[in-house]
Amino acid sequence: MAKKKKKAVDNPVIATNRRARHDYHILETYECGVALVGTEIKALREGKVTLNDAFATIDDGEVWLRHLHIPEYSHGSWMNHSPRRSRKLLLHRREIDAIMGKVRDGNRTLIPLKLYFKNGRLKVELGLGQGKQNYDKRQDLKRRAAERDVTRELGRRVKGMRG
Repeated sequence: MAKKKKKAVDNPVIATNRRARHDYHILETYECGVALVGTEIKALREGKVTLNDAFATIDDGEVWLRHLHIPEYSHGSWMNHSPRRSRKLLLHRREIDAIMGKVRDGNRTLIPLKLYFKNGRLKVELGLGQGKQNYDKRQDLKRRAAERDVTRELGRRVKGMRG
């Protein structure tokens, strides 16, 4: 029998929100589906999506993704979608209730961290985040710079030993 070919990438990431981890402490993450219409999936497969301004809200017991910009499909017709429409996120009721309690509990918000395909369907990694203060951001930058210096120094020592 012939061997099956492996898929190149199982979960290709379409977009990531790099600012989210800089501006928020991510407390928990959730994976949820997105209800799409028309040509949105084709536009997403082209990889032209902006996740930077996006956020999620809970309205009437449903989770909505707002300000996600999916541009119109390049080969679309008059049936193209509107780029900045609100999109419904698909979660189980108990997950929505738990998230609703945590968001109401304190100064927390829902931020999309990345968009990716899983088994041919679009998924969003949604993070429950708490805003960072400026001094927290500065401490993170100092910590990363120190880690970078340590790895650089270790790399020099390893090269010197081979030498």
